[in-house]
Amino acid sequence: MSTPLAIAVYFTIWWTVLFAILPIGVRSLHEDGEAPAGSDPGAPVNPRLLVKALWTTIVSGIVFGLLLLYIEYA
Repeated sequence: MSTPLAIAVYFTIWWTVLFAILPIGVRSLHEDGEAPAGSDPGAPVNPRLLVKALWTTIVSGIVFGLLLLYIEYA
């Protein structure tokens, strides 16, 4: 696999995994019971985006590595 193709595949895997990880552990303002007046009750209280980006990078690296192993040895 060429380097530009590998980067494109990893980028695609990263975004797909991000959308799978984003809803994990999120509580809305409505569920938390602290919705200020005028705010959207569905807005997340603490989305922890940096932690989720880190987990996304780790999981994407594993998935990408497995894909490379499959391409190499299948």
